[in-house]
Amino acid sequence: MTKCTEIERSLIKKFRKSIWNRFIEAVQAYDLISEGDKIAVCISGGKDSFVLAKLMQELKRHGHTEFDLEFICMDPGYTPANRKKIEQNCAIMEIPVNIFESNIFSAVENIEQSPCYLCARMRRGHLYAKARELGCNKIALGHHFNDAIETALMGMLYSGQFQTMMPKLHSTNFEGMELIRPLYCVREDDIKAFARYNDLQFLNCACHFTEKLGTTPDAIDREAISKRYKCKELIKELKKEDDLIDVNIFRSFHSVNLNTIIGYSKNGEKTTFLDEYDK
Repeated sequence: MTKCTEIERSLIKKFRKSIWNRFIEAVQAYDLISEGDKIAVCISGGKDSFVLAKLMQELKRHGHTEFDLEFICMDPGYTPANRKKIEQNCAIMEIPVNIFESNIFSAVENIEQSPCYLCARMRRGHLYAKARELGCNKIALGHHFNDAIETALMGMLYSGQFQTMMPKLHSTNFEGMELIRPLYCVREDDIKAFARYNDLQFLNCACHFTEKLGTTPDAIDREAISKRYKCKELIKELKKEDDLIDVNIFRSFHSVNLNTIIGYSKNGEKTTFLDEYDK
């Protein structure tokens, strides 16, 4: 049995309940894949995107919906070692990746305000453009359950607004293109467990900025700790008292009661409870 066969078998058997079933749950609940889709699965080099790639491969092989896949990886300026690691993992997991280059790391390296935000936006644009070039109508990203709840908490604590990371979005700059997040219901800890079980080593972030900071709290200057890291730690602490904290945050995305909301906006138009208070 090859290493790749072992990896694929573990997804369907050992991690069937924790990863495969939750992946299928998201695909079905949010109607992420349709007949005739051509989907560009975006590989960043991290654990999430590689797990997503294998899940999409397995769904194409064994699912009932006919769709096509392209596996794309943008090299924004990786070190030779990091690029080689991505190529090695693609070979081990038998993912036919299309790697293309950009100079994003160089473009954002000296940006002091929100370099990660700018980098993410530029990456997204390059990925959409490559996907369109390959004839795709959707791109799939590896954002998972924990990314979603941390994003919502960040919005409330640091931006004063409640907003969620949507499981799918129409692109505003690339007409006819959609972004989908098939790992939306999959927990990060289960992805980590999958990687450990299969003895797979993935890149963490690989950008120049985070490499300078380090990867542990003690190695990072407190002023440089990301807001996301703080929210991740807060959720972890709250879960010590109530194990359903993360689940409840996630459930809140699906059960907003507008009768108890002071104000909200849709398509740029703001509404407050006073607009209909006396009606």
